[in-house]
Amino acid sequence: MEEVARVVLALEEHDVAEEVLHFLDRTGRARVVATASDEHQLSEAVRQLEPDAVVASPRLATSAQLNGSALLAVDTSESVQTLRRALKAGAKGFFLWPADRGELARAAARVFAPGARERETLGRVVAVYGPRGGAGATFLATHLAASFARRERRCVLVDLDLAVADIGPAVGAPMDGSPRTIADAVPMGDELAARHLDELLWQHPDGFRVLFGPNDVQQSERLTAKDVGPVLEAVRSAADLVVLHVPRGMDDTVRLGLGLADVVVMVLALDVLSFRAARRAVEAAGMDDRCSFVVNRATRRQISPRDVERVFGRPPVAVIPVDRRVPAAQDQGRLLPKRSRAGRSVDRLAAKLLEQLEEGS
Repeated sequence: MEEVARVVLALEEHDVAEEVLHFLDRTGRARVVATASDEHQLSEAVRQLEPDAVVASPRLATSAQLNGSALLAVDTSESVQTLRRALKAGAKGFFLWPADRGELARAAARVFAPGARERETLGRVVAVYGPRGGAGATFLATHLAASFARRERRCVLVDLDLAVADIGPAVGAPMDGSPRTIADAVPMGDELAARHLDELLWQHPDGFRVLFGPNDVQQSERLTAKDVGPVLEAVRSAADLVVLHVPRGMDDTVRLGLGLADVVVMVLALDVLSFRAARRAVEAAGMDDRCSFVVNRATRRQISPRDVERVFGRPPVAVIPVDRRVPAAQDQGRLLPKRSRAGRSVDRLAAKLLEQLEEGS
C-alpha cells in the first residue's frame, strides 16, 4: 500500500506544471501519477486512476469530471473569478503558486488521511440579495431558511453582511453568551470539518442552523473574501441548502456570494431606485441567468409587479404582500408563522426554488 497521496496534476502553464510536479514529488507526501493539459485529459485520468487528489487550475477543474476526488486548486494569481471557480468546483483549498507551496504540500498529505476518500455532496446555494437598502433581504433570507427546513432539508443560513451582521437579532438569537460567528471559523481554514460546524452553528427552533456575522467591527474589517471562501465550502459540505444573506453593494465578498449561488433571489421594492440598483447589480456580477426576482411588500402604486417583466425580461417568481405583523415580529426577533399572509407567499417561493434547483441538478 502506498504511503503517499496519489495526485493527478492539471495546470495550463507547462512551466508551472513542471515546477509543481517536481515539488510535490520531492516532498515525499504526494506522487504525481498523471498530468493533463485540458479538461478532457483530466476527466479521463481521474476516471482511470481514481487518485486521492487532483491539483488543478480552477478553470480546468470546473469543466472536468472529478468523480469525487479531492480538489486542490492552484493558480499563479488570485482574483474573485478564480476563487469563485474553485468554490464552484468544490475545492478543499486554493493555493497561490509558488507562495503557498508549503500549504499545498500539507493539504495533499491530509487528503491521504483516513476517510479522505469519502465522497461529499455539496449543498446548493441560494443567495438573497437586496441591491438597495430596506428592500427586505434579511426578512426573505430568514423566512426562506425556515421554509426549506420545514421541507426536511438540512439548511444553513449564513450572514455574509460582515459589517452589519443583523441576522442574529432578526432570528432572536440570545445576545448573552456571545454566539460563535464566521470570524471563529476563518482561522480553521481548510481544516474546518463537520464537528467544528456543530459547535459554530446556532440552531433555530424552526429547524435551520445559522452562521452569524462577526460580533464587532474590528473582526469584520479583518475578514476578506479569501478568508470566507473555505468557510462557505465547509458549510456546503454539511448542508442540503445554504441560504446566503448577501449585503448590498459590490465588494469582493458580495461578488463571492453571488458567484457561488445556484440561484440569486433579487429582492425588489416597487420604486425606480430599487429597479435601477438591481439592473446595475445584474450587469456588474454577470448573474442574469441565475436571477429570480421577488417583489417585497407589494402595494397598489404607480409601479407594479408587472413592470418587473418589462424591465428585466421575466416576471417575478413571487410577490410578497404587505403584512402588518412584520414590524412587530422583527422587533421581537421572531419569524412570522407559516400561515401568515407573507409567510404563505414565502413558503410558495421556497417550493418554486426547490423545484428549480432540482431541475438544474
